[in-house]
Parts: sequence; structure tokens; C-alpha cells
Amino acid sequence: MNPALPLAVAILPPREGFGPGRSGALGLLARRYAAAPGFRPLVFGGAQDGPVFADVPFQAIEPARWFPGNINLRYAAGMIGLLRRLRPPIVEVHNRPEIASMLALLFPRMAVGLLLNNDPLDMRAARTPAARTRLLRRLALTMASSDYLRHRFMTGVDPSTGEVALLHNCLDISEIPLPVERNDTILFAGRVVRDKAPDAFIRACALALPSLPGWRAEIVGADGMNANSRETDFVREVRGLAAAAGVEMTGYRDHPLVLGAMTRAAIVVVPSRWNEPFGLTALEAIACGAPLIVSPRGGLPEVAGEAAVYANPDDPQEMADAILALARDPARRAALSVAGRERARQFDTPIAAARLSALRLRAIDRIRTKDRA
Repeated sequence: MNPALPLAVAILPPREGFGPGRSGALGLLARRYAAAPGFRPLVFGGAQDGPVFADVPFQAIEPARWFPGNINLRYAAGMIGLLRRLRPPIVEVHNRPEIASMLALLFPRMAVGLLLNNDPLDMRAARTPAARTRLLRRLALTMASSDYLRHRFMTGVDPSTGEVALLHNCLDISEIPLPVERNDTILFAGRVVRDKAPDAFIRACALALPSLPGWRAEIVGADGMNANSRETDFVREVRGLAAAAGVEMTGYRDHPLVLGAMTRAAIVVVPSRWNEPFGLTALEAIACGAPLIVSPRGGLPEVAGEAAVYANPDDPQEMADAILALARDPARRAALSVAGRERARQFDTPIAAARLSALRLRAIDRIRTKDRA
């Protein structure tokens, strides 16, 4: 990497994985955004229990034990000395408003940005309109991964205070497996937690599978984003439902294996019952050419557009009907596959990385203008 380029530091949450077999969505996104042109990337994260991605520079941060407050604040304190030495012109904090706010106060000549991938109304330092107004005034750059999140952030905030920039999540189309012959599998891929509704998927499959001879259903995922995920009460509940319905559960699989499963499946279902902030799994599914059935909630319609079938996850019969209709209509599946791949190209990493570079330059200029005033 060119040492003459300005340094851009991406700060992951302290417990986020950043390596093969351990990385969640934020770690994968930070790796992709490292491709932003015109900048030299460096990722800050917590201590890792295995190798990190080899293609992006990474610095483990030890939370400062001497600093009062929660883990996020102690983690931010642990990077103060390093940031003083490096003096990066831009720092982007992923999903932790209180870290971004603290760093912006400590480093007023550094452009501090915040990239939101979850509902800010559920986050410390952003729950109230007053807190979000302070963030907009304090930060050089505030970004959200969907229009849904952007509107959530601005709820109750005077629009004249500032703006939240839209930076959609991205994926690297070049890493998507080549098309293969699909098998008669209905796939759920994601965390086995209540919000993601694997139980709704099973109930819909239990209604649909008896009318689909030769078809099978599969759940790929676990409670967490690594091979050591907990066997929670909900996972045990889902395991029991799956066994009774004849749905196979494979457990956690590393990201490339998940993409491979999506490439082979005849149908992928993303039945999230919560307001999904973006829906990276849905984007990966359509990029793999998988005919998609998806919940109409949160940011999911922004991702799938017209390249998916929508069904209410709280209505098992509606979802089962969607599965049956799609399973019995190979022409419709083929059309959705083509439409999905075409739509996914809009979210390719080079497009998002170029937008991020433009936003960074604007934020840096904003700080320099403030210093000259």
C-alpha cells in the first residue's frame, strides 16, 4: 500500500471478529471498505483468538483498565495514544456512537465518522433526539447503511442540524461463486436467533414440504458468528422444531461455505421478523442468483427491490404458499435469479468504496474548513 496516501482508520466494535471463520457482518464490511480508493486502510479491533485477514492491516486494541465506564469507553481510551501517534485525517467508527462521540471530543482536528448498521434508537449515546442531535453536530460524518436507518436516526431531529449520508452495505461480486446446477433445497442462512425467525421458516416448511416430494429444507447457522457459538435455549427450541419438521440443521459454516450453499439452493428464505437494518444475507442470496423469499420489514425491500417474493414471517401459511408457488414455477425462479444478480451489481464493493472515498474527502474538508475559520 502506498505510504503517501492519507490513513483511514476503521474502528470495529471491541468484540467483533476480523478473520476467517470469526468475522461477522461488520468485520466483512470493514474488509471490503478497505478498498476505498485514495486512502491507506487500517482496522482497529479487539484482541482476536485466531489469524486476522491477511489483506488488510489490523491493529488489536486493549481496553484501558484505568478508564472508568463500560467496555466501549475503555476500548476507546485504549486507542488514544496510538491515534495521537498516527494522526489519521479520518476515523470511522462502526456502530458505536459513544466511541465516535468520545473520539470527536478528544481529537477535534480529526474527522471522526460513524457508520450505523443497527437501529440508533437502541444504542447508547443515540437513543434520544437530543443525543442524536449532539452526534450530528459533533461528528464530521454520519452514515447509515439504509434509508430505513437514516430515517430512524432523524426521528425527532431538526433536519437543519445536519444530514445522515447513505452508504449501503456492499459485497464483492468477484467473490461470489460461479453458478452451478441448483438442487431442490429451501435454505435459511443466518443466525439462529428469534429476530431472524428460523422458527417461522421451519413452520412454513412443515406446511410446504409434504406437497413437494423430493424437496428438502436446511438451516445453516448458529447463535453467533463463529464455530464456538452457544447452544442457547432458543437454538434447542429450533432444533426440536426442525427435527419434527424434517428440516436439517448444519450449524455454523464459514462465509465462503454459506455463499456456496446459496449458489446451490433452489430457494433462499430470509424471514426476519424484526426491522432488518439492511439485510446483508438477502443481498448475498440474490448475488448468488438464489430465488429469494423475504420479509417486507426494515431495510430488506431496499436490498431486494423487485428481485424477490415478499411474505409475512408471522403468517406461516402465507410463507408456505410463497414457497409452494415458487417451487412449482421454475420459470419464475429463473427470472428471479437473473433479476437478483443484476440488482446485486448495484451493491458491488467498488461502487460503495468510491462513494465512501467521496464522503471521507468531504468530511476531511469540513474539519479543515472549521480549523481555518
